[in-house]
Amino acid sequence: MSMNNKQRWMGGVVLLGGGVLLAALLLKGNEEIKQVEVQPSASPKTQTKPKQATEGQMVQLQPLAVDVATEKRLLEEQRRSREKAVAEQEARAAEFLAMQQQAEADAARKAAAEYAAINARRTAAQESSDNIPPEVVGSDGKVKSPQTDVNKKSVDSAKAEADKKAADAKRQAEADKKAAEAKRQAEADKKATEAKRQAEADKKAAEAKRQAEADKKATEAKRQAEADKKAAEAKRQAEADKKASDAKRKAEADKKADAEKARELLENGDKKWMVQVALAANQANADAVVSKLRAKGYKVTTSPTSKGIRIMVGPAKDRDTADAARKKITSDSSLNMKSAWVIDWVPLDQR
Repeated sequence: MSMNNKQRWMGGVVLLGGGVLLAALLLKGNEEIKQVEVQPSASPKTQTKPKQATEGQMVQLQPLAVDVATEKRLLEEQRRSREKAVAEQEARAAEFLAMQQQAEADAARKAAAEYAAINARRTAAQESSDNIPPEVVGSDGKVKSPQTDVNKKSVDSAKAEADKKAADAKRQAEADKKAAEAKRQAEADKKATEAKRQAEADKKAAEAKRQAEADKKATEAKRQAEADKKAAEAKRQAEADKKASDAKRKAEADKKADAEKARELLENGDKKWMVQVALAANQANADAVVSKLRAKGYKVTTSPTSKGIRIMVGPAKDRDTADAARKKITSDSSLNMKSAWVIDWVPLDQR
């Protein structure tokens, strides 16, 4: 095997080994990123139990989150873990790419140096040899040696091979750079999508909270309105009860005043003639008769007896006046009191 072929073989082995190593690292990085991405990200409200781990895999249990803040914190930690893993993978890929490029450049420089040394030895050997080949004049008019042409072709071939490798390495680096940029762009788009989704979730949560507060305020306002209405009704009822009680006390006071006035006339006056119009069995019947007589303008006096309540009109100045009042009462069909009579009435305490 010639030195040129050996160097080419060594360069190919270096390139192949670097490519295999780089591919393995990229594959491993992709698997790590996928494992990070497929970690459970479901809401703690829907997460009930972890999935069964497949053979040879480790299941990372996620802690149960109790509120939105904890959920956001877990999502942020997962995002930072993914970013860290991607950054480490990109750094390792860039490091191995640089190592590969350096190895290729070293191999190219070593091959060029070896080619130059071989050509130098060949040139020295040819100069010291007595068997010098005939010189050849080129198209440019210069004298050329066949061995010089061979050496020049070898150097040109080595240089072309090195340039080709350098160009391939440059293209590979540009392709890796584009791939890394596309990957970073994809990660950025994914982060933007997650941020947008999180913002929408936060907005919905805020709207739900505002709606709940509005409902609570409306409920409290309704309860307060009902309480105010009940309080107003109770106040009106108390006022009505007070008015009724006042009216009742006033009626009782008026009744008592009339009784006192009649008693005063009967006890202190000298006119005792009364017209007895009825004898009521109870106070209710007596009050009804008294109301009818008072509505007609008569002065009415009541006196309890053992047989009932005596109802009398008067007193009058004399018997004739009392008898005229009796006739007027008995002739009034609206009163319906046909059995009235005149009496000389004396209170019980004066008998």
